[in-house]
Amino acid sequence: MIFWYGHGFGGWGWFAMSAGMILFWALIITGAVLLVRALNRPYEHTRTPATPSAEDILRERLARGEIDEDEYRRRLDALRSGPPARWRTPP
Repeated sequence: MIFWYGHGFGGWGWFAMSAGMILFWALIITGAVLLVRALNRPYEHTRTPATPSAEDILRERLARGEIDEDEYRRRLDALRSGPPARWRTPP
């Protein structure tokens, strides 16, 4: 009878082994899910930031105080009217 209970897991040993196995598989599954997500989005980190339009740059210059409102409106009208006649190609 001495060897019957002396060699083996007690109640806490079985609990620790079960919790360890659950934790092990949870980490394996989490790692697999994160790997699949990372491989499905290969271009997310390589995107170049969008270049601001001419109107956005003009708006930022007005906000910083580099140009006044009259100059802003004059340049905005020039931007929206299109290129000058000398730059246009004949039809």
